[in-house]
Amino acid sequence: MTVITCIEDLKRMYKRRVPKMFYDYCESGSYTEQTFRDNCSDFSRLRLRQKVAVDMTGRTTESTMLGNKIAMPVALAPVGMTGMQHADGEIKAARAAEAFGVPFTLSTMSICSIEDIAAHTKAPFWFQLYVMKDNDFVDAAIERARKARCSALVLTLDLQILGQRHKDLKNGLSAPPRLTIPNILNIATKPQWALDMLQTKRRSFGNIVGHAKGVGNMASLMSWTNEQFDPQLDWTKIARIRDQWGGKLILKGVLDEDDARRAADFGADAIIVSNHGGRQLDGAVSSITMLPRVARAVGHQTEVLMDGGVRSGQDVLKALALGAKGVMIGRSYIYGLGAMGQSGVTAALEVIRKELDVSMALCGVQKATDLSRDNLLVPADFEGSWA
Repeated sequence: MTVITCIEDLKRMYKRRVPKMFYDYCESGSYTEQTFRDNCSDFSRLRLRQKVAVDMTGRTTESTMLGNKIAMPVALAPVGMTGMQHADGEIKAARAAEAFGVPFTLSTMSICSIEDIAAHTKAPFWFQLYVMKDNDFVDAAIERARKARCSALVLTLDLQILGQRHKDLKNGLSAPPRLTIPNILNIATKPQWALDMLQTKRRSFGNIVGHAKGVGNMASLMSWTNEQFDPQLDWTKIARIRDQWGGKLILKGVLDEDDARRAADFGADAIIVSNHGGRQLDGAVSSITMLPRVARAVGHQTEVLMDGGVRSGQDVLKALALGAKGVMIGRSYIYGLGAMGQSGVTAALEVIRKELDVSMALCGVQKATDLSRDNLLVPADFEGSWA
């Protein structure tokens, strides 16, 4: 039996067990993948300040997000096609998050539908919305999220135009996978994945098929998806969605101080410092590099979350110390899901919480909510000295 001590252990298992097309979908960025790599590597430039002779009894990783108590300041990020990483993947991930005590976010491009998650969980979850040209679809998705008791709407702002991801194009990414000879040969080496997928009815985009006009098969689905991301998304449209939703609103994809201030003035309950995991604008700076600037820009006007490159509890600690209220993890929990299903998601969360707890203790901090820049040694040029 494999002993899981770090997220990398789960990643190795994940690579062995999931078809190449879906592994590549997760483990890649756009164009040269510079931003995808920087998201992780820039965390390593930060150092932790060791502090001693501090009473470390009574430590806690507990915190709050959007006013709700959580086991640690981590949420599961929206990840498209999670149900292709493991059969019924979104349901399994949502159940793991609920049991652990952290928020789960369902993607518009999920395999399991909003209604599936609501039927299989008790805790309210977050729903991530892509703004499409089809206003009827958007309006219906918002209403479906409301009926499913979603506690927050996560509005993604950085996918008006789809960034090119070379591996997805070369693999012919689709859900379910097309039965080409290369795909059949690869899937044949992943028998447990294939068996699990044969035993579920959820193998396409559950939030779109049967909900979008004219989408009834794979061909119409792909055509609709490729044409629907709305390049006209602006603050006027965001305001329309905010007013229609009427609940907690999180704006995802903020990577600029001016945009952050605009979002805070707009009344967003939270913003997510994010470059879409390096999958959109290749050449953009890493999320962790921009986090301090954004946090200073908005002050206490709104909660600041971040995603991109978080692979450990120490990464969580560093993000909190630089001003984040919490972080969102995507690939880290997908590795666990693909490796071991629901128990793998739980394992990923446990790895992160344990490392956060131990690292806090060695930094002389009892509460995750007390972390600050004083707990870090930050290179003088960390935020960049751009001409």
